[in-house]
Amino acid sequence: MTDLLDAVLAAHGGVRRWHELSSVRASIVTGGQLFGKKGQPQDPAPRRMTVALHRQWASVQPFGAPDQRTSFSPHRVAIEKLDGRVVAERLDPASSFAGHGSGTSWDPLHRAFFNGYAVWTYLTSPFLLAMPGFSVVEADPLEADGETWRCLRATFPPEVVSHSAVQDLYFGADFLLRRHDYQGELVGGGSAAQYVHDYVEADGIRLPTKRRAYLRDDTGRPDFDALMVSIDFADVRFE
Repeated sequence: MTDLLDAVLAAHGGVRRWHELSSVRASIVTGGQLFGKKGQPQDPAPRRMTVALHRQWASVQPFGAPDQRTSFSPHRVAIEKLDGRVVAERLDPASSFAGHGSGTSWDPLHRAFFNGYAVWTYLTSPFLLAMPGFSVVEADPLEADGETWRCLRATFPPEVVSHSAVQDLYFGADFLLRRHDYQGELVGGGSAAQYVHDYVEADGIRLPTKRRAYLRDDTGRPDFDALMVSIDFADVRFE
C-alpha cells in the first residue's frame, strides 16, 4: 500500500476495525437525472440497503413492491420476495449492458444491478482499495476550494464490478474522501465527478452521508447543472 492509502484507511476508522465487521445497513434516498433518462424514475421514499464488506454483494428493499428486495453479485442479479422466492433474475448481468448509450432504457434488473455495484462501491470505500487484486498509486492532486486534494488512482480487478476499471479518489488534508471520479462504462453515461459531504462515525467507521455525482465536460470540469445521481444515507449501522 502507498503511504497515502495507509493514512486514508486510518482516518476512516482503520483496517483492524474494518476487518472486525462483516456488513453495513443504511437507510438510503436516491435521486438525480440518470434514473429518469433510463426509464426507471426514482421516487423519494427511503429504502433499506444492506452491503457485505468483504465480498461483492448487496441488497435493497423494498424494490418494485413492498414485499420485494434485490440480490446483487457480479455474476447474478435478482428481484426476490422477502421469503426468497425469485421474481426475476439475470445471470452474467454485466453483459446485458453491451451497446448501451446514455439514452438506452433500462429494465428493473438493469436498475437493480447498477444500484448494487454502485452503492457497494460507495459503502466499502476507501477500504475496498486494500482488497486483493486492487492496484493503487498516487496520482496528480486536485486544487479545489482553496485546498489541495491528494489523489489515489485505483485499478479495479476484473472480478469486481464497478463504474470503470480505473477510478480516482481525492482526499483532503484530514485524509477523508472529498471527491470520486469515474467513467460510466456500463451505463454509457460519460464521466462523472462525485462529491461527498457530511461525515458521520458509525461503529468506529467514518463515512460520508451525502453523495452528489455530476457529469464532467471534455476538460474534466463538473457541470453542476447536470446532477446525475444524489444519494443520502441515514441510520448507518455496521455489524
